[in-house]
Amino acid sequence: MATQVEKADAFKALHAMERGFVMPNAWDAGSAIVLADGGVPAIGTTSAGIAFSLGKPDFDIRDARSVLTRQEMFERLRQIVSAVTLPVNGDLEDGYGEGPEAVADTVRLAIEVGLAGGNIEDNNPRTEGLYEQALAVDRIRAARAAVTAAGGAFVINAKIDAFLVPTVNPLKEAITRANLFLEAGADCVYPCGPNDLDTIKTLVREINGPVNIVIGWGTVPLSVPVLLDIGVKRVSLGGSIARSALGLVRRSVRELCDQGTIDFAADQIGQQELNALFSR
Repeated sequence: MATQVEKADAFKALHAMERGFVMPNAWDAGSAIVLADGGVPAIGTTSAGIAFSLGKPDFDIRDARSVLTRQEMFERLRQIVSAVTLPVNGDLEDGYGEGPEAVADTVRLAIEVGLAGGNIEDNNPRTEGLYEQALAVDRIRAARAAVTAAGGAFVINAKIDAFLVPTVNPLKEAITRANLFLEAGADCVYPCGPNDLDTIKTLVREINGPVNIVIGWGTVPLSVPVLLDIGVKRVSLGGSIARSALGLVRRSVRELCDQGTIDFAADQIGQQELNALFSR
């Protein structure tokens, strides 16, 4: 079994390859095992999928009753890491706190549970806007310091939400923040939201490091080969697979109640196949 350091080193090496890679996102141990069996080189986690599996909204901290706590998140992350041999990148939200020290503490915990990398976003859920630029940079710098203190094996992915919140010039803001985050110690940057190729091409051209693009959002169908062809280094899916699975649950119950049929079961994985897969 590979160590956390070995997984992190292998994960970082993926970002240095000439052609990028795809990284689907799991929400529990079972989904992680199924995804790993598909032959991908790494797996991400989805905060949305984990929250939805617990009957909670995705990172809504306004109502204490519906908050997915860091403890709950990390329990699930631990289960996912333990279920697969691949490097796992964790969705670490905004680091579970405004200050750089909170981000550093979250990164330390992420390394302890065996994650090979993690996303730290610059969207402050307490204000529904971006962290002020200088503070956002300090937060990434604190994450890098925590990694260095732990031995230097962890891929920091700085998530940039300029396209998701009201921003005067989201493209310019995303590029500026991306390069500042890379200078502060991020290994990869993740401008979340754009789904047109011209914008993505500009991001890849103007950002001085590996770029992560998520697919499954918006109305423009983006494909993995096309994104890799234009230089995107890492393609993730966020909560798309988890939301699709829940969509199947809803279609299933509607079919069952409206027609009384179970045509939805035609695409299920067989019991024996799953037993064999989960027994490895």
